[in-house]
Amino acid sequence: MPYPYDTARRVSGLAVGLFMVSIALVREASAKEPQSFSKTAHAVIKADKTEEITVAGTSHAPAPMRPAGQTTFSSGRDNYANQVAQSVADMVVTIPGASFTQGNGPRDTVVSIRGSGDRQSYGLKNLQVLEDGFPMTQPDGTARADLIDPHAYEGVDVFEGPASTVYGNYAINGAINFRTRKGADIHGVELGSDFGSFGLFNTYATVGYGNRHYDLMVFGSDVWSKGFIANSRYNTATESMRLRVSLTETDRLVLKVVNNQTDAYLPVRLSLNQYQANPYQQSCYQATSAAAGCASVLLLQNGRYGTKEAVSPEAAGLGRFDRRTIVGLRWEHDFSTRTLWRNQFTYDQRHVNQPTSPTSFVGPYNSYAVSSDVTNHVLIGRTPLETFGGISFDYLDYGYQTYNIMPYGGASRGAMSSESYGHQWNLGARFQEDWHFAPKWHFVIGLGGTYTDIGATETLYGYSATSTTRRYVTANRFFFNLAPEGALIYTPSKNWTLHTRVGTAYGTPSSSNLFITPQGNYGNNTQIQSQSSVGVDLGADWRPSDTLRVQATGFYEFYNNELVSQSAGVNAVGSYTFNAPASQHRGVVLGVDWQPLPRMIPGGRIKLSYTYDNQVYTNYTEVLSNSTLSRAFDRAGNAIPGVIPNFLNARFLYDQPDGPAEGLGGYAEVIWRDSYWLDNANQLKAPGYALLNLEVHYNPPARMGWAHRLHWYCEVQNVADQVYVAGATNINDTLLGNGQQAGAAALMSSTGSIYAGSLRAYFGGVRLSL
Repeated sequence: MPYPYDTARRVSGLAVGLFMVSIALVREASAKEPQSFSKTAHAVIKADKTEEITVAGTSHAPAPMRPAGQTTFSSGRDNYANQVAQSVADMVVTIPGASFTQGNGPRDTVVSIRGSGDRQSYGLKNLQVLEDGFPMTQPDGTARADLIDPHAYEGVDVFEGPASTVYGNYAINGAINFRTRKGADIHGVELGSDFGSFGLFNTYATVGYGNRHYDLMVFGSDVWSKGFIANSRYNTATESMRLRVSLTETDRLVLKVVNNQTDAYLPVRLSLNQYQANPYQQSCYQATSAAAGCASVLLLQNGRYGTKEAVSPEAAGLGRFDRRTIVGLRWEHDFSTRTLWRNQFTYDQRHVNQPTSPTSFVGPYNSYAVSSDVTNHVLIGRTPLETFGGISFDYLDYGYQTYNIMPYGGASRGAMSSESYGHQWNLGARFQEDWHFAPKWHFVIGLGGTYTDIGATETLYGYSATSTTRRYVTANRFFFNLAPEGALIYTPSKNWTLHTRVGTAYGTPSSSNLFITPQGNYGNNTQIQSQSSVGVDLGADWRPSDTLRVQATGFYEFYNNELVSQSAGVNAVGSYTFNAPASQHRGVVLGVDWQPLPRMIPGGRIKLSYTYDNQVYTNYTEVLSNSTLSRAFDRAGNAIPGVIPNFLNARFLYDQPDGPAEGLGGYAEVIWRDSYWLDNANQLKAPGYALLNLEVHYNPPARMGWAHRLHWYCEVQNVADQVYVAGATNINDTLLGNGQQAGAAALMSSTGSIYAGSLRAYFGGVRLSL
């Protein structure tokens, strides 16, 4: 299958159309006020105005935009706008409780909130992901970070802990809302370019304008790179638009459009032995004469049966060509100054073409989501009460095929190996009360529930010289889950906020979980159950002065039937997912923002975020088998593999506030990630790392006239040029012929796990405001 990498510099028709519309509106609005929203509109968009790090308290925003009582952290544009922000990792790296690993593609960052996605190989799992309040998670729980170019965003809000009361299915560890920039803040056109190591080149443009009648933001970018691992070159194009129109003083429409095309060649994940010998897969093109440590896949020579040939990922042409298009429309109506009604519809199409293993996965996923909710503010005596209630329905239909890949290059397709058709829908309702029953206290209670229907069928094909066989697997699963919650917030003074919360959440299996066996082959896994959790948060926000803010939250969460995934190797078709009957997650998240010497060094700051995450099985017996026998092993007390126990980011920043060098700044950043287990028996670990990154930027002050519109920045990543593990998926334990578990030495040869991180890299960028 050919990949259109040579068309990397194309500008999509959608981007051209959006920019033409935006330029026309800019001309029309050029003589109007830059921003003057009505009081009603101001109340609705208030959720977009967040501090850099926040614990949720009172808010007039609807609950999905700012859930009352939930531990919340935010990262603003000042944390990533003055650097070569390549992925969502650059947006969340300073957020306590958030960690990230490398997924299957350059911008497919696996973001974890309290370990939510640490056990996955791709995407944003066990989270509900929103953008400007529109769902970016499809009904099967799939969300991916490929859509996200940080240049388009004002900030991101992370809501941590079990969150199904407000967000429904799959919000097992919380939710994330990405906020695009407001047109009124841009007030014109911005053109930018990033460039640097490994042939990286990203061109992007933003158009924005707004007044009291509308606010428009249009963004487009095209990025390509040769990559730093063999067979990792890529091209990604992204277009995004948000238009808010005030129809009357009480009615507003919000239109949201996102389009993304990802064209990426992919290496395969390595064993630990391969990683240590050849982390960047050099001199590996010819599998028959490859260097030590090279990875390969086994491909059927005739694409149907018989002899298999070892082929490198580069020679096979493995990769991903995915397209995602999302269109959303929201109508907001004020019944009064105290009551807001929102109705929303979103269409989301994800079309995948992924020859990432010995089989190529192809098919569309079409989803539709509708919701309606009401937020009401009243007084009970002199105490305010906020009530939120809503209903939602989302539906996904899909049909995919998998084909055997033949060893002839270009990901050549052979015979069909399987096909599957199905649907999933979720019908939910949620309710929340936030009562400020005393001047320094408020209490939150809520209840949410979802009914889920999954229906799917899979056809498995087998081939021989004389016949073709078909085997059918059918899944018809129905789930009903409830999620109550309660929170108490106490603000004894302006310097202190104390909060505690009991939250619950649930996440059903997705259809893809139902059809992969422990051996990593397509087959019957339809018995797995829905996972659920109950979590307790206890935290404090301390602001003793204008120069210091400290936040700390401890959490303890109890899981039933937790869904955990593990890889059976590069020649498997996917990861196997199973239920662990009982497990516990406990930890601490800490955020510090400190200006240590405000008089001597007024531009100096220290920002620190730290996460401790201890996750263990409390009831799980794993059965391992070889060709002659099976044995059961008790995993109770073992650490859940894939979970990073310690994650630290420390930034030492300086920005010159005045004088001839005003606007010159930069930071030194240390990122430390602890080692973590890769298997259920806790025999093998992925090594940890500590990286040093440096950044310098210059934002000329307004007094410099036209030069004020030009911004530049440069950075060095991985200054010490360390070799490190950027992402590692869980691997299977195995049973030896003598009935004993394989030890670490044997597991080090288990493939399908590790991606190496980048070598030392140099990047620069410029941005021009017009």
